[in-house]
Parts: sequence; structure tokens; C-alpha cells
Amino acid sequence: MRRSRLHRRFMSEINVVPYIDVMLVLLVIFMVTAPLITQGVKVDLPQANAEVISEETSEPVIITVDQFGDLYLDVGEAKHQPMDRETLLARVSTVLKHNPRVPIMIRGDTAVDYGRVVEAMVLAQAAGAPSVGLITTPLERLGP
Repeated sequence: MRRSRLHRRFMSEINVVPYIDVMLVLLVIFMVTAPLITQGVKVDLPQANAEVISEETSEPVIITVDQFGDLYLDVGEAKHQPMDRETLLARVSTVLKHNPRVPIMIRGDTAVDYGRVVEAMVLAQAAGAPSVGLITTPLERLGP
């Protein structure tokens, strides 16, 4: 008796369509979430040859003045929300009541009117800050 044997060939190809679908979904997810990851207020800081603040001091409270003149404070739940002068004054004075030695720093964009930066300094002093510092970008970071 003869047996007929069916010879089956094994399929040596990998079906990559499901992998492509997964990669496209991941690509879309990353494209949507990437702008959300970068938080903060975009400020183009002026460059200056200034001394670095010693690390012995406590973490400073930073008041940011963006290019449109909006004021931001890096304390509390609304760090990336612009606030008015009265709210800023109240929050800085509250921080200074709890810790009177905390340094107050101002980050002012190079495109903002200098008067808005001075206004932020006056607000910090009115809140009770004994001194106010300015944040700059070191000259070494300048590109060729």
C-alpha cells in the first residue's frame, strides 16, 4: 500500500501588520502628549556674567514675567497660570510669613518691558521680601 503523504510547507513569514498598527497608535499618543509634558512658562532670559547663588540657601520662590508681561509664581497649584498683582502679592506674603528667609527671584523675558520686571520686584518687596534677585542665563551657554 502506498500512502500518500501530504507535504506541508511551513510558512516562514511573519505577519507585521499588527505591529505596524501598534506602532502607529503609539506614535499618535506620543505626538499628542509630547507638548503636554513640557510645562512651564517660556521665558527668554537675558545673558549676563553673574555669580551663581550658593547652594546653602533654601529653594527660591521665582516670580516669572513672560514676554507678554503676565506674572507667574512657582508656588501653589496654579504654577503655570498667569495671575494678577493682588493674588501674587498675597501669595508671596504668605510664603514669606512661613519662611522669611526664602530668597525671592525674578525671571524676566528679554522681550518684556523693563517696567513690568520692576513692577514684579516692587510687588515682591511690598509682600515683605528684604531683597529680590534677578535670574539670568550664563554667558557660557551662548552658541557660536
